[in-house]
Amino acid sequence: MNQSKIILGIDPGTQIMGYALLQVNNTQLQIVQMDVLKLTAHKDIYMRLEKIHAKVSELIYLYKPTACAIEAPFFGKNIQSMLKLGRAQGVAIAAAMQGKLPVTEYSPKKIKQSITGNGNADKEQVWLMLQRLLKIEEKPQYFDATDALAVALCHYYQTNSAMAKLKNGFKDWSDFIKKNEQRIIKK
Repeated sequence: MNQSKIILGIDPGTQIMGYALLQVNNTQLQIVQMDVLKLTAHKDIYMRLEKIHAKVSELIYLYKPTACAIEAPFFGKNIQSMLKLGRAQGVAIAAAMQGKLPVTEYSPKKIKQSITGNGNADKEQVWLMLQRLLKIEEKPQYFDATDALAVALCHYYQTNSAMAKLKNGFKDWSDFIKKNEQRIIKK
């Protein structure tokens, strides 16, 4: 049975929010949409937050994603920036929840490791790997859009790996072994 799913990936920001929609048909991956929402024209932070909510709601309405994955804010030195980013993320999550989407949050390190194998990869390395994996021809204007695509692809990898499937019924490998002793071959 061919079960098509769409993952909405979000790279939250109060100046630029990246978003991407990744369609999954069995193991076939296709980019549906990848872009940014520019918020710099609006000086009022509350207007920016409203625009984020409206955009996420619009994407859910138009594309009917089945899941939302969002990048968690990293803890930097500038507390004000972190608070603003947290608000942007919260508003995007609220819009996704209002749209009845399950939301999963991933750390920047987890996303980078999932895409490149290196949790300390830079934006260019992530982009180059996305380009190879998804056969993307043209380079987007903003890395925020490719970061959002990386979030969506990370979610796909995390929910479709062998360990992810194991976690659906088992806590860890020792739990699996305990519940499947008949499958163990002892030599």
